[in-house]
Amino acid sequence: MSEPTVAEATDRIYQSLQADNADLDTHIATLKAALARAGQKEAVFDPAKLVQNNRSGRKLMQAYFRQRGVTVAFSAA
Repeated sequence: MSEPTVAEATDRIYQSLQADNADLDTHIATLKAALARAGQKEAVFDPAKLVQNNRSGRKLMQAYFRQRGVTVAFSAA
């Protein structure tokens, strides 16, 4: 089985967030590895796909991911 791409890992995180954060830490680790393979420095998320799409929710997500070594940015949707 091939390693997931950044887009696939990001989709899994969206699914995890929709499922009350099920296996979120595992998906973050997968995303971190995918970013490293792709040579990217940050993951970009679409705020419209987030469960809690407000400033507080986005900042909480950024802080949680940052603690796990992933920099999060949000697309200007």
